[in-house]
Amino acid sequence: MSTPHNEANIGDIAKTVIMPGDPLRAKYIAENFLENAKLVNGVRGMYAYTGTYQGKVLTVMAHGMGMPSVGIYSYELFKIYEVENIIRIGSCGAYKPELKLFDIVLSENVFSESNYALTLNNDNCHLVCADNNLNSIIKETALDKEITLYSGNTVCTDCFDVYMTDVNQFLARIPEGFDPYAAEMEAFALFYNAKLLNKHAACLMSVVDSKFIKDIATSEERQNGLNTMIQLAMDSAIRL
Repeated sequence: MSTPHNEANIGDIAKTVIMPGDPLRAKYIAENFLENAKLVNGVRGMYAYTGTYQGKVLTVMAHGMGMPSVGIYSYELFKIYEVENIIRIGSCGAYKPELKLFDIVLSENVFSESNYALTLNNDNCHLVCADNNLNSIIKETALDKEITLYSGNTVCTDCFDVYMTDVNQFLARIPEGFDPYAAEMEAFALFYNAKLLNKHAACLMSVVDSKFIKDIATSEERQNGLNTMIQLAMDSAIRL
């Protein structure tokens, strides 16, 4: 069985999926971290590979950019392919001065102004949380591997926050006391789908820009600088 967006057969995709946004990053992970990786989806260039990592079967699949895209792919993985766990690995913009380029952030709760939940499920929901157990495993893995991990609330936007005409007006609309660490564009839809379908989701992000830093990471720097985050996600996945 396949879907209009995924040609994989039932059984081709593992119970735990690592999801970067970029299809080429999925390819990179498959080539550099997985053993015996097999391409199981190439529809729309949204590559998915299944292989083994330290003996555990895992799938790495891209989800594209933005909530509509990750919403489709994660919903189908959870609902149709019976995936239990998704760990998103992506990039973010930092909202804390202590965060530097390529620091790793783990999302605890996500606020979004999006109507994703309302449109999907008639639910006027704008705040959703990561899976506590999955986050605990990631934190324990980071501690064991001596990887510095910042854990806190994040925001999920419908546009690239660097392009906002006035980011401070957006920040003023965030619920009082939420105090976000960073912004990205996908976690809300992923977490909401997991909540709706009684599944498990987490989101790891590497800082690639900041309102406190003038530098913005290049595409090449993003690729090379994300290896620690990828390693953390893979090492966490084998503990599930």
